[in-house]
Amino acid sequence: MGELIKIENLRHTYPGYEGQEVVALTDINLTVSQGEFVAIIGTNGSGKSTLAKHLNALILPTGGTCLVGGLDTAEGDNVWNIRQQVGMVFQNPDNQIVAAVVEEDVAFGPENLGVAPTEIAQRVTEALALVNMSDYRYHGPHLLSGGQKQRVAIAGVLAMRPKCLVLDEPTAMLDPRGRKEVLDTVCRLNQEGITVIYITHFMEEAVAAHRVVVMEQGKITMQGTPAEIFSQVEHLKGMGLDVPAAAEVAAYLRSHGMKLENDIISDEQLVVALCP
Repeated sequence: MGELIKIENLRHTYPGYEGQEVVALTDINLTVSQGEFVAIIGTNGSGKSTLAKHLNALILPTGGTCLVGGLDTAEGDNVWNIRQQVGMVFQNPDNQIVAAVVEEDVAFGPENLGVAPTEIAQRVTEALALVNMSDYRYHGPHLLSGGQKQRVAIAGVLAMRPKCLVLDEPTAMLDPRGRKEVLDTVCRLNQEGITVIYITHFMEEAVAAHRVVVMEQGKITMQGTPAEIFSQVEHLKGMGLDVPAAAEVAAYLRSHGMKLENDIISDEQLVVALCP
């Protein structure tokens, strides 16, 4: 897999209320390969969303570099190309929908790229199919559930044919059913080759990733496979983070003398371990 995103010594500051410099990110070093699924977790204020906005040049580094497909986000001439490679999906689906009909909303991005009408129609059809929303093509978005709206928002990004999806807490405002719809969609897209960077505070969602990155106070403090990260139950809880329920139960049982593997992080793994 080729390298898609390379961040070196990234720093981001902004002026505070009284003119003092506030450091949002410092010493961020991160590489993401094409086709990876990376989850980023951390408490509120840890810098997750600030980092996400660097990935398609919504904000620019105060120091260090952020390269997308080898292009430096700080160079103005690269922004158009970068934003075609990296699509963003945000927390509130209502804030991302701009049209009164689903197909028109999905077509909005390609239209702004100057794509030919026949090509736009094909892209809309393909994007809606990818998120299992083809049956809702002619619906008004106001008639959809939160999970369906978020899938339409994802389709709108897919219609621009990005290499990478960056999702900033896309299920934070959804009910459990909507969260499952969105996560299942994202996992399927990743299996089809789209790189995913997924910011979440639901640890059960982070378990689905290939790699988990933990942020604290504007820095990356841990990264590894979900099993490597979520087996460190006490350390994560000490940082103010939740852990998957299965990992916490397994840690509790181990502390009371039960012999269980350290890499149990899902309900299925726990059931198999307890009922061999």
